[in-house]
Amino acid sequence: MRSHTFTRTAVLGAALVCLAGGTVAAARAHDSSRPQGSHAWPQRLIDHSADLVQPGAITVDRSIGEKRAAQEVRLAQQLYTFWNTGQQKYLDAAVSPQFKDNTLPAGRPQGPTGPVFASKNFRAAVPDLTCELSDLLITGDKITARLVFRGHFTGTFNGVQGKGQRVDFNAIDIQHVGTDRIVEDWHIEDNATLLTQLGVNG
Repeated sequence: MRSHTFTRTAVLGAALVCLAGGTVAAARAHDSSRPQGSHAWPQRLIDHSADLVQPGAITVDRSIGEKRAAQEVRLAQQLYTFWNTGQQKYLDAAVSPQFKDNTLPAGRPQGPTGPVFASKNFRAAVPDLTCELSDLLITGDKITARLVFRGHFTGTFNGVQGKGQRVDFNAIDIQHVGTDRIVEDWHIEDNATLLTQLGVNG
């Protein structure tokens, strides 16, 4: 995990929507104020398979077309199901063998082995780790996600044994989608909050 902090993503999301240059359709699971039927287009892009994480909110650039939008939504669901479960089959389905991490933390391998390495090490500290896909933005060939990681520090981290402390922190990802899979990413995590919760600051 990288040592960065960040604010909430409202400005980032709005900026990405503007940069996309297309008409945007948005859906929130618990927003009953929207006109009837306004949820239909983005909601039908979601793969509702029971094994995949479901986005809490989704914003989609209509200009890329329904087929491409559905592909990118599914790639996001597969990627964050990997982070939610630690099962590599979901990562393999989501990222290209040529995948590149543009914000690679020190000590993490480059390429698809990097997320596997990170997930394994973090789950050694937080075995019940979950990843909530709180917000998903599909804009052109980019996927932007706001994530919430939760669990309990019952394992070990940097030689420190956990005492069951609750872990609850945010992260932001931007994924670049190639022809059929994710080819590169940029990510930032709220490590200040995480390290405080783990009790290993300072």
